[in-house]
Amino acid sequence: MFCVDTGTGSGFGLSILWALLFTPCSFMCWYRPVYKAFRSDSSFNFFIFFFIFFAQDCVFVIMTIGIPGSGFSGWIVSLAVLAKSPAVGVIMIINAILFTAQTAMGVFLLKKIHSMYRQTDASFQKAQAEFATEVMSNQAVRQAAANAAQGAFTPPR
Repeated sequence: MFCVDTGTGSGFGLSILWALLFTPCSFMCWYRPVYKAFRSDSSFNFFIFFFIFFAQDCVFVIMTIGIPGSGFSGWIVSLAVLAKSPAVGVIMIINAILFTAQTAMGVFLLKKIHSMYRQTDASFQKAQAEFATEVMSNQAVRQAAANAAQGAFTPPR
């Protein structure tokens, strides 16, 4: 699109930012939690995965739509460019098709992992218990809680 309309430089810059930002964030924010969830059968990590990956699926939908100026070459932007330059429009439509496939695969993956999660003995109560155990086993959190409790019961001077 930048080749056809040079006034869309902000979209080009955003597309580079999204590529640099989403790759490491995907690994840290949903790949690691789902790996840890399957490795240790952790309900808490499953919940982290479901929350973050659902948010990422919502971003996939925005990418597929292709709002002008967002840096994503989805359907709206692709069809608008097709009228200006058929060659660039076809390349962008291929991107829109791939974004659509990515969205569909993201929803499929979320449903597949949710069905695997349901087959385990995991539950929301188990996730809460794991969270409490993990938090209270952390020395820094225990010290902060002790300091907060001490400060709450200390009379003002």
